[in-house]
Amino acid sequence: MAGNTHFPVRYQFVEADGVKVFYREAGDPVNPTLLLLHGFPSSSHQFRELIPLLADKFHLIAPDLPGFGFTEVPADRDYLYTFDGLAKTLIDFVDVLDLQRFAIYVFDYGAPTGLRLAVHYPQRISGFISQNGNAYLEGLGDAWAPVRAYWDEPSAANRQVVNDAILNLEGTKWQYLHGVSDPASVAPEGYQLDALLMQRPGNREIQLDLFLDYANNLTRYPDFQAFFRAVQPPALIIWGKHDPFFIPPGAEAYKRDNPNAVVELLDTGHFALETHAGYIAQRIREVIGVR
Repeated sequence: MAGNTHFPVRYQFVEADGVKVFYREAGDPVNPTLLLLHGFPSSSHQFRELIPLLADKFHLIAPDLPGFGFTEVPADRDYLYTFDGLAKTLIDFVDVLDLQRFAIYVFDYGAPTGLRLAVHYPQRISGFISQNGNAYLEGLGDAWAPVRAYWDEPSAANRQVVNDAILNLEGTKWQYLHGVSDPASVAPEGYQLDALLMQRPGNREIQLDLFLDYANNLTRYPDFQAFFRAVQPPALIIWGKHDPFFIPPGAEAYKRDNPNAVVELLDTGHFALETHAGYIAQRIREVIGVR
């Protein structure tokens, strides 16, 4: 595979939906585009190893969603932090960049956001990669218990439980390391950077609002599944099988609506790119290919 010597990554901002969106870009724009959508509590930083491994044959774009990474939302924008809101910004982002045809890689929060984009622009989707990005009820694991309690009763007490369990360095580190056979293989800057960015003024409340709104994603699952049935894009469903949030039945479920989907379970946890970036890049080349 090519390294990053000949395909440098560019770090840029663009205004979309009244938001100053930060994004990473690499590769020649004449090549097929791959849109990389991160999850909680990360940012486009999670693709730092994957991007150089694909930049010889793909045009890669990885934005930071509002509330994450280095994307800036002006205070006077009065931004509504819901998954519908994130998707609206993402749709405007691809329009501003004039992305007419692209594959999407979704992980965690990137799945309900990216799949709203796919439902909005089904004709633009050339391929689909889900790495622990859920679209089926059976994919929700037991780790969602405190968040489900918050959905059922959005009280201040339940909000505080979610805050204390997840929105701190230890909770973030646990998400990175749980289910990983060799924790020493996971670079600490990933979870350290995520935890630091979560401490920006007002960001904790943003994240708690998104946790509450996540319940609305479940009501959109039928729309996402209808997209898979109608379009049946080339699909790689590649999953860390020890993920406590998004469990293997959610990966296998993709084959119901897209029989051509390739499903693989990896011996790792939620953040599979931290341990398997090289292998995932290889499988993207083989399954999604250059189209």
